[in-house]
Amino acid sequence: MAELLNRIQRAKRPGYHHLSPQQARVAYRMGAEILDLPRAPLARVEDVALPGPAGAMPARLYAPSTEALPVMLYLHGGGFTIGGIETHDSLCRQFALRAGVAVLSLDYRLAPEHPFPAAVDDTLAALRWLAAHAGELGLNGARLAVGGDSAGGTLAAVAALTARDEGIPLALQLLITPGTTARCDTESHARFAKGYLLDAEAIAWFFDHYATDAQRDDWRFAPLLADDHEGVAPACVLLAEADPLVDEGVAYADRLRAAGVPVQLELFRGVTHDFIKMGRALPEALDAQAVCAQALRDALLETP
Repeated sequence: MAELLNRIQRAKRPGYHHLSPQQARVAYRMGAEILDLPRAPLARVEDVALPGPAGAMPARLYAPSTEALPVMLYLHGGGFTIGGIETHDSLCRQFALRAGVAVLSLDYRLAPEHPFPAAVDDTLAALRWLAAHAGELGLNGARLAVGGDSAGGTLAAVAALTARDEGIPLALQLLITPGTTARCDTESHARFAKGYLLDAEAIAWFFDHYATDAQRDDWRFAPLLADDHEGVAPACVLLAEADPLVDEGVAYADRLRAAGVPVQLELFRGVTHDFIKMGRALPEALDAQAVCAQALRDALLETP
């Protein structure tokens, strides 16, 4: 991990906070899969569109077979401002391949063109549609999970809270290095503020594009602030030790456990934010993907 950070620093690429959102999206897409595993072939890889609050929402379906498989709705990371289907294609293929389930990756709207709560609204529209209409894609919507990394982990946690409130059966929430707090005021934000891939300046840049200061006290921005976590879907929470978000990830796992929610918490030592997308270079990334796959199998398949 240290060598990877040295290589990244030697490349002297400008930080996202020095770029426009459009430039940052291009830069992230160009580099997003450099350290990912090659895109695995699957029986089904299909671009689809789901109805959303502002029109059709692009999505991509990954499945290892043509059977009516259980499905995970996946929300990509990128600070609500960058990222998309292409930046997380390899990762979603690995989830589908390793777990034997379908994965539907949603291309939700991004800030600043579509600020808070647009990403939340798109996520919830996709979740509701999948729960009611998964059969139209040849999937089993009665066995449903939601997952995401970073900002996508935030959206997945919000989706799980909403699913509970709306009576949508959800078997698992897969939260990978999620953001859960409003003010970036945990000790790990200070400890890993610079030099650990996700810098404080980048986080501030993302948040400033996405939400006003007042909006950050909304639980849909910071799910740790929700009034009640009882009764949400079981959680698998994966965290990186050298990540500004690690403390709030632990805090969220603790809050779920205190509310009686089954939680599997996995802390990967010596790695940074986004490590799960570095399978070419880090064995920990492969281990993390295996943990995710097992959690999905256990939650969604009748025979784990």
